[in-house]
Amino acid sequence: MDKLKSRADPEVWEEPEERDPMERFSLRVAVDADVDALTALIDASVRGLQANDYTPRQIEAALGRVFGVDRQLIADRTYFVVDFEGRLVAGGGWSFRRTLYGADAADVRDDAVLNPTFEPARIRAFFVDPEFARRGLGSLVLNACEQAALKAGFSRTELGATLTGMPLYARHGYEEIERTLAPLPDGASLAIVRMGKTFPTPDASAA
Repeated sequence: MDKLKSRADPEVWEEPEERDPMERFSLRVAVDADVDALTALIDASVRGLQANDYTPRQIEAALGRVFGVDRQLIADRTYFVVDFEGRLVAGGGWSFRRTLYGADAADVRDDAVLNPTFEPARIRAFFVDPEFARRGLGSLVLNACEQAALKAGFSRTELGATLTGMPLYARHGYEEIERTLAPLPDGASLAIVRMGKTFPTPDASAA
């Protein structure tokens, strides 16, 4: 009789290899065809994750202006998305332009190009599907953005964080610079925290 393949028989049993859960997620650069999916992701992320920090009135007024797709980031190929089985579950980018935060329809935009020798790159527009929160996707995208900014010659990054996003950035070495209020169309405002991080120069890191 053939041997039964069981755990009791070490000659035929092989313990299945544990698969890294992050292998199921795919990081890539966003394209124009992602806009509709990104819009849905942003809506779900803001409504699902920021309700403890902003009122329903603030959220409704901010969607599409403070929170929304910035097509300039997509055109610059500086916006990343995370795919999970064909579904966009996270997004975030960096920029070599002056705009600190906001969507296409934001009232205040400045698309002038930054000088990396003395100006910081921007970290922009991070959103995670609530179903995939606290799985390391924000950190995955942030690391990709920082590495891309460093490769482009920047040694410092700054961002406009929501109250909800502050803990993520703080864990990655970002420090608060100032708190501002983003004006909303209905006369209300939204608290935004400007944060920054300076990266060691190659000489300093080698010391």
